[in-house]
Amino acid sequence: MDHTGTLVDGDQIMGMLAVALRDAGSLAQNTLVATVMSNLGLKLAMNAAGIAMIETGVGDRYVLEEMRLGGYSLGGEQSGHVIMGAHSTTGDGVLTALHIAERVVGTGQKLSELAGIVDRLPQVLINVPGVDKARSETDEGLNAAVADAETELGATGRVLLRSSGTEALVRVMVEAASLEHAQRVATRLAGVVRARLAL
Repeated sequence: MDHTGTLVDGDQIMGMLAVALRDAGSLAQNTLVATVMSNLGLKLAMNAAGIAMIETGVGDRYVLEEMRLGGYSLGGEQSGHVIMGAHSTTGDGVLTALHIAERVVGTGQKLSELAGIVDRLPQVLINVPGVDKARSETDEGLNAAVADAETELGATGRVLLRSSGTEALVRVMVEAASLEHAQRVATRLAGVVRARLAL
């Protein structure tokens, strides 16, 4: 939390740390590794900062695997699991907090100002239970609905359909320039998932 009580999430933390490591010359290959669940705002912020971003499947083990494979020094998840390769192979909240504190002291900026590098787009996540998640990637009608939604959102949003690894459900995630637009598209796609993948 910053001094106003606003949550600083993992995407904002990764953004702050990526810029800090870049400024210190220790962001390997000028690249951040994150998962597909990271907010589009992080990708836009990294692009604006001249930092490449690689996306992996959900789970810090996939982030670590990609970091090892490519020799990258920083990765993590929106949930706040941040891996700083120079110090650890797993997320460590105390380590992350110390590096954020170092950045606050070093720049003289408030945490809220530093977190502002990532302008999070409104994100809506709808879990659709009781469906055949195995067909979520192959159903032509669903794929067409997703393509239409992506065209509608353009560069100001995105759609992610993901079958749960632990439950019989499909997660519909939509980001857009406004919460209302994200909600509308997510609700529509959730309806298509229910209709097309019903058991």
